Amino acid sequence: MADIYHSMPVALKRAYDKPSLSDGQRVLVDRLWPRGISKDKARIDQWLKNLAPSDTLRKWFHANGNWNVFKKRYFKELSTGEASADLETLYHLLSEHPKVTLVYSSKNTEQNNAVALKELLEGMKKPPTSSGPAKAAAASGRVAKRRPVS
Repeated sequence: MADIYHSMPVALKRAYDKPSLSDGQRVLVDRLWPRGISKDKARIDQWLKNLAPSDTLRKWFHANGNWNVFKKRYFKELSTGEASADLETLYHLLSEHPKVTLVYSSKNTEQNNAVALKELLEGMKKPPTSSGPAKAAAASGRVAKRRPVS
């Protein structure tokens, strides 16, 4: 069961790029609605605000730019409170839809929370212990198979 999440297509798209039918389920993963974009034009199916990094972490990343430390701190945030609940919702969406597109506003298309989430969902990083396929496998008595981190 744990490997089902690794095979689900996860795409990334800026909120300012035109939505497409091929996007599948569009999930906004920012805390704030993108400036200048109407709800109709954005075609967002689900808005999971709590998957955005905390303001403190976001400001720290903008000041320091250390991507690996950011991801480590971000994944830790995802294992707590409302973020954990939204992450569970995202895992559920992945199991229900053939394709999910994570929508974000950042100008930086290579280092943002949506990129980190995609890595997490595709098994490139260990999920937080409180959620996701690892928790489901542990609950069923099976051990989740991990991919090596490169």
